[in-house]
Amino acid sequence: MTDGSRTARILYAGRYLEFAERGGWEMVLRRHPVVALMAWTPGDEMLLVEQYRIPVGKRTIELPAGLVGDSAGHSRESLLDAAARELEEETGWRAGRLEFVMACPSSAGLSDETITFVAAHDLVKTGPGGGDDSEDIRVHAISSDTIDDWLASRHEAGLGIDSKIYTALYLRSRWR
Repeated sequence: MTDGSRTARILYAGRYLEFAERGGWEMVLRRHPVVALMAWTPGDEMLLVEQYRIPVGKRTIELPAGLVGDSAGHSRESLLDAAARELEEETGWRAGRLEFVMACPSSAGLSDETITFVAAHDLVKTGPGGGDDSEDIRVHAISSDTIDDWLASRHEAGLGIDSKIYTALYLRSRWR
């Protein structure tokens, strides 16, 4: 059933999300696009971030990622500009080149949110990372040889593992 021609009725609007209804279907609408970084250091380590996430009530392991145009001074930034900003802010690494890989829905039955995967090439370490003042991010650089076991151990330790990591690992195998 397609219902793309009808406008959603907004039931609640917050700063970043809207709760809406269209054709009897309740959904969440995202006000800002999302970018997720597939970033590998020159030592073949995947850059991941760990942070506490209030909605799931625990620390999670994730790709470096963020919203596009969500803060003052960045309202008109492009997807790739946001990707560059988020990568350096969260991980302390700067990309020499960024490449659009693909965009896909994150939870098509719940939200209109689309994740844009961006590959970061030619990385250079610039600082400690850790996010902005509102974030408490730990940066992990995990070797491609040990990433599967490392992710399994983090899961066994009770951390949430964001499924976008597995998408990024698959995409890397395709784009190499």
